[in-house]
Amino acid sequence: MTRDLASALTAGTGLDALTQLIEPYTCLRANPMTDALCEEGMRRAARSLRAAFAHGRNDPARGGHALASLFGGMALANAGLGAVHGLAGPIGGMFPAPHGAVCAALLPRVMQANLRALRIRQPGSPALARYQTAARLLTGNPQAGADDGVEWVRSLVSDLQIPAWAFNGIKSETRAELVAKAAQASSMKANPIVLLPAELSALLEQSL
Repeated sequence: MTRDLASALTAGTGLDALTQLIEPYTCLRANPMTDALCEEGMRRAARSLRAAFAHGRNDPARGGHALASLFGGMALANAGLGAVHGLAGPIGGMFPAPHGAVCAALLPRVMQANLRALRIRQPGSPALARYQTAARLLTGNPQAGADDGVEWVRSLVSDLQIPAWAFNGIKSETRAELVAKAAQASSMKANPIVLLPAELSALLEQSL
């Protein structure tokens, strides 16, 4: 069913699916069942998404990412999400912004903001180790650190050519409203650390 999906849609929906694996894995409600789904899903997504984007009729790549997407859906239903979807929901409700592209643009920035906040305010959080494990699964490098995972995701978003127009219409003066709505979003409640309004505003500013 996805063989002829346009590359731009493959990129957006694929990166949304990847987000729905990384967020449940690092969120406050992660559990052994969702861990297993997310770990296998991240492995499959990491080796499939670029290939599916480049060659839509690459059946192993399409199948691998379809399974990764299924695992992500099961994981988020049983663990939760995080700040990417906490912000993407209000953005999609206020502006004609493609959900997948918004998630893609936010994902590396949210990962970086979470890591920074955790290291400063909660250095003993198990989420830090989870980000490191996620980095090793995504990069395939057993020595990778959490920051390597952020850079891998940033590179993937660039390679998949997420369009700049994803945030068309979002103005700097609307950031405060978006931040207020995001803070109340159900997805935000499972984020591994409470991000301060200034941190959320900075995320949006970097994305505009």
